[in-house]
Amino acid sequence: MALKREDAGPSRPYRAVMKRILIISTALATLASVAAAHPPPLLHQDANALIRQGAPSVIAEVVTPDGSATVRAGAVPKHAKFRIGSATKTFTAAVALQLVGEGRLGLEDPVERWLPGVVRGHGNDGRRITVRQLLQQTSGLPNYAARITFLGSKKDYDAEALTATTPAHLLALALSQPPAFAPGTRWDYSNTNYVLAGMVIERVTGHGWESEVERRILRPLRLRDTSVPRTELDVPAPHAVGYHRFPAGQEQFGPRVDTTRFSPTWADAAGSMISTTSDLNRFFRALLGGRVLAPAQLAEMTTTVPAPPFADAWKNPRYGLGLQWSETPCGGMWSHSGDIPGYSTRDGISEDGTRSVVVSINDDTLRPEPGELDPTTDLVNHALCGS
Repeated sequence: MALKREDAGPSRPYRAVMKRILIISTALATLASVAAAHPPPLLHQDANALIRQGAPSVIAEVVTPDGSATVRAGAVPKHAKFRIGSATKTFTAAVALQLVGEGRLGLEDPVERWLPGVVRGHGNDGRRITVRQLLQQTSGLPNYAARITFLGSKKDYDAEALTATTPAHLLALALSQPPAFAPGTRWDYSNTNYVLAGMVIERVTGHGWESEVERRILRPLRLRDTSVPRTELDVPAPHAVGYHRFPAGQEQFGPRVDTTRFSPTWADAAGSMISTTSDLNRFFRALLGGRVLAPAQLAEMTTTVPAPPFADAWKNPRYGLGLQWSETPCGGMWSHSGDIPGYSTRDGISEDGTRSVVVSINDDTLRPEPGELDPTTDLVNHALCGS
């Protein structure tokens, strides 16, 4: 049947109205974008304060219901990539909890079930430690990082930090020490727990934890600037040079040293990933927004226990499964910080999920002012509380 002219498409007046609406909508979107691109002056002040405390550079991105805004201070490029250190643990825990949701892994499974005979020595016993205790940092396993000499010596760093290692070697470093406490009786932070979590993921899936993070999280969330570098020593461009200051007696620091190049195998599933402020904001918002885990597993992740050793850096800290909670002046926040030679990452998302912030400093040896909490506390609080 032939179409009449009026049936062939929108009339001329209709098209004119729609064109005006499109122009107005575009203008409003542009204004919103411009507003979001100019963060409150207080955040600039906070970033500059970190420079005065010794940070070589700072990049921070804040996301609010009105949009996102980025603050930079010092010599750091736009969209800089950086090592996220222990923020990796949240990705590792999320993969483990997805496996729990699929019925392939149990939080109360003994580590021995998946890694028979692996956790033994000096009183450490995988038969008495559960997967939950690994993710919750209540296993009592000693921290292998305490036995890595190159973290305190420039000479050792040059000799060892660029050489690949294995999870088995990291575990051997840990198990050469007795447990810090009986499983489930206390809380203390140990990277060994997450090296083991990565090994459990590989045993359950038949694939490395890196591949599972990429397949289950990075690709679905389109985190294109986030990577698991495996043995790659370099941080992809663009990035700021990463610095570390080694002890120089009496707990004093020596001069800054370029530690940008580093073998991520020393951090493994506990801290080897690389990301950006934008990608990390997207990840934490998706995670707490229910787009990574099913409700039951997100509830497990956000069920917390007191974490007293973190009280010198955060207010009333608690730890879930790869996720930390602490107080801010306007409520609570979820986060997971990360420090690794060259880079320090701080992040936070408000309990209602409306505001989030990610901060990267290209020096992991920054120290708070006397009597203060973490150096980034003001910036994070101002970002999340809107002040």
